Amino acid sequence: MERAGEAGLTKLASKCGLPKTTAYRLLEQLVELGAVERCRGGYRMGPRLFRLGQGWQPHPGLRSAAREPARRLARATGAVVGLSVLREGQTLVLDWTVCETDEVFGPLLNDMAWPWFTAAGKVLVAGASPQLPLGPLPASWQREAAAIRDRGVAFDREELVAGVCCVAAPLHGPGGVPLASLCVVTDPAHSLDRLAGAVQQTARTISAALRGR
Repeated sequence: MERAGEAGLTKLASKCGLPKTTAYRLLEQLVELGAVERCRGGYRMGPRLFRLGQGWQPHPGLRSAAREPARRLARATGAVVGLSVLREGQTLVLDWTVCETDEVFGPLLNDMAWPWFTAAGKVLVAGASPQLPLGPLPASWQREAAAIRDRGVAFDREELVAGVCCVAAPLHGPGGVPLASLCVVTDPAHSLDRLAGAVQQTARTISAALRGR
């Protein structure tokens, strides 16, 4: 279902290598659980998986600790604020906080998984162990990672999407372990260097809450 998005019984049975009768039985059981739903003569992901996914977080209290500081940051900057983690070599977005958005950023908010080399991903990879399974890294990465660690923020100046820029800072939990990242997404007209201070201050506030201070 994840790969197909939306598909009929014949296609799903073929993809799974199952007889149609078996696939139908399993799909109907998933429908009863709410994990799959019927649509236009086929099947797609159901609302229960959405609810389960919304409840996932890499650290207890991460979403609640970030919610209000992220709202304040979005109001202060007029930008989109994202809360992300790094999973399986991708930047996985947990939440978007929107103060004002437009036709440029609106479609981006539908995508919850991005390559690791977003600013939100780079700031976490820079502080991760060398064993992180990301595949071959660019030759310039060690130099960029050192600069990220030195400054405490990572930048994306239209590297991934034209017209979209981003600055991100890590969120630290108990023991100083980076758990997630906080980022501000804006357009090239805004100075990322000026936004960096606000992002870092908000990240420190959230990190203090995660450490119980």
